[in-house]
Amino acid sequence: MSRSATAGRAPLWRDRTFGTYWVAQSLSAAGDSFAYLAVPLLVLQATGSVAQMGLLTAVAGAASVVAGIFGGVLVDRYDRRTLMIVADLIRLVLYGLVPLAWLAGPQVWLLFVVLPICEAAGMLFQVAAVTAVRNLVDRDRITEANGRLQATYAAAAVLGPLLAGVVAARFGPATAIAVNAASFALSAAGLRLIRLRPVQLDEAVARQRPLAEFLAGARFLWRQPVLRALTVLLSVFIFLTYGFVDVLIYHVTHDLGGSEGTVGTVLGLAALGTVAGALLVAPLRRRRGFGATWIGAHAICGFAVAGVGIATSVPAVTALTAVYLCCLSVGGICSMSLRQEITPDYLLGRVTSAFWSTHYALGPAGAVVLTWAAGRHGAPTVTLVAGAGCLLVAVAGLFTPIRRAGAEPAAAQPGLRPAPAGG
Repeated sequence: MSRSATAGRAPLWRDRTFGTYWVAQSLSAAGDSFAYLAVPLLVLQATGSVAQMGLLTAVAGAASVVAGIFGGVLVDRYDRRTLMIVADLIRLVLYGLVPLAWLAGPQVWLLFVVLPICEAAGMLFQVAAVTAVRNLVDRDRITEANGRLQATYAAAAVLGPLLAGVVAARFGPATAIAVNAASFALSAAGLRLIRLRPVQLDEAVARQRPLAEFLAGARFLWRQPVLRALTVLLSVFIFLTYGFVDVLIYHVTHDLGGSEGTVGTVLGLAALGTVAGALLVAPLRRRRGFGATWIGAHAICGFAVAGVGIATSVPAVTALTAVYLCCLSVGGICSMSLRQEITPDYLLGRVTSAFWSTHYALGPAGAVVLTWAAGRHGAPTVTLVAGAGCLLVAVAGLFTPIRRAGAEPAAAQPGLRPAPAGG
């Protein structure tokens, strides 16, 4: 796109379609933050076991990974907006069952049924939502759009945990989950008001079997040196951090004597870090390049994770968690934008699905290990080991094509040339 055409465009925030999508998803993110806090609290309140929290996280994560395997196929075959609305409605109904069932007393078994299905629907929604950005804005505005979306999601998430903590302390965690259920109705209503740009399908790919279609996305990842390295390193990083929130909640309540309200305050204030990261990522990437930004963000994540468990005050835990979430946001938006920029539109759902299902595959096992170890050896030991592992992930990135990736990926850049999708 020419410089004059770019200069003549209206600011992104004035784009009505993008704005509607933006508002709807921000409201949904605010509701999500209620479940983000309420589900672990519900399990801890009913069982008193951090290991049970980790087991539920693992089961839900496994369902998400399985859904991710074929989620990209659905996203590339069917209307992305419709799939997102269906996923919202599924979560509205199922999360709504939890507070109703809890009226008869704790029903922990129900969470092991509801949460995996909701996480599977959530994975489908996330894959569709990531690809939808490509169909909402021009290619040169993808990083800006992702930054704005993530910043607003995080801003909504600041208030969410704070309110969730208050609601959970006053009315119980089950009520907080009811608020999350209602948020999916708002998201679905907002999505009904927008129209996405059509996806140009590849007819040859459309005739393939689902497994072959998924493998097309996996092959694309494998043939891209930078994406291949990101997939491998993020798999290790997710293993080390997937159960971090469970360990954080355990540390604040068990070691520091905090209440549900304290946990909500910690997560709410720490979410400001995600806002900061989302606002910083675009200028950082332009000035420092993709490689330096991604590697630096994950190195700082390692130091922050290590510090959380050994922090002896709630303000220190809050500050370190904010730093962790800030750098997690920077790294995540960088890698997501890279995939959107260099992947053909008709493959974007499958590439996103392959990427997520591959690097999240180790997450459930990591959550079980992390929470079990926290209950047995204490949060300080676990977070110190996990933080050191995250730092090693960043160091390993220096010896991969990630380090040489530039500020603005283009087809002409070494290591970033779109690979053929076929076998």
